[in-house]
Amino acid sequence: MIKKVVYAIIFLITSYSLEAQVIKTELPDTISNWEKVNKVGLDFTQITFVNWSAGGNNSISGLAKGQFIRNYKYENFKWSNELLMRYGVNKQEGQDLRKTDDAVQLNSTMGYRTDTISNWFHGGKFTFQSQFANGYNYPNVNKAISKPFAPAYIFLGIGSEYSRKDLGFNLYLSPLTMKMTMVLDRRLANEGAFGVDKAVYDAVTGEIITNGKKTRTELGALITGQFKKEVFKNIIYDTRATLYTDYLKDFGNIDVDWQNYLEMTVNKYVKANLGIHMIYDNDIKTKEEVDGVQVIKGPKLQLKQIIAIGLSYSF
Repeated sequence: MIKKVVYAIIFLITSYSLEAQVIKTELPDTISNWEKVNKVGLDFTQITFVNWSAGGNNSISGLAKGQFIRNYKYENFKWSNELLMRYGVNKQEGQDLRKTDDAVQLNSTMGYRTDTISNWFHGGKFTFQSQFANGYNYPNVNKAISKPFAPAYIFLGIGSEYSRKDLGFNLYLSPLTMKMTMVLDRRLANEGAFGVDKAVYDAVTGEIITNGKKTRTELGALITGQFKKEVFKNIIYDTRATLYTDYLKDFGNIDVDWQNYLEMTVNKYVKANLGIHMIYDNDIKTKEEVDGVQVIKGPKLQLKQIIAIGLSYSF
């Protein structure tokens, strides 16, 4: 009797185990259509002089940055989102803390292709760009030349994107894109900063008759491209460019924003970075200080070069 009970228990356990294995085999693992990337980093540079005959100022610089990607793809539909943030400061001996880098950018592209073979997606693109803190024409820190949302740029348009993930390349072409420039600070708007219409003043009293506009809207063509790939072992090259021209004013005068970065991996957490960022915008006038007074000059090529080593963490 006892043997029969034991045999029955063994039979039930074996049957349950086999059934569980069959159910587990029949139910596939869930595969998400979302691709997620979270990357944060901190770059720093320090220079210290002790009895250095050639002279020099002690300094330390830091740059915090983040990249957050959320991409969705299902059959012939895809939705790509990227949030980029950077903020850097520098402290030199005998000087106050100064800002060296400041940017927040959100890119979102949505597209649909007619078949699974084509690399062309048709849809729309949204981009937002601004900054976190006030900017100054150092050493003058009494009057900000830029502020959060002064400026801020919004691009919204329709077009087509050619995407090759295997090559790390994408190209977006839009024949119809709205560009909105926002200068939400009243003083900067009255000055006509970043291309908005400036205030109208009374020629006699100097009082403001009409306040400057805080927004400017353009309609034109947009081309953006990016190439990101490991060109050598542990060396990633990332270049991205934006070209925009307005149909309604100065057609053919192209705004250029071109970024080039080399990311060299030392180990899992330590990376070295080399970057060059170039901007040309005919609506952004340069300012120079002459005898303590800021004088507005014409547009010039803006150039920023970065060499840094720092920590990077992905999760």
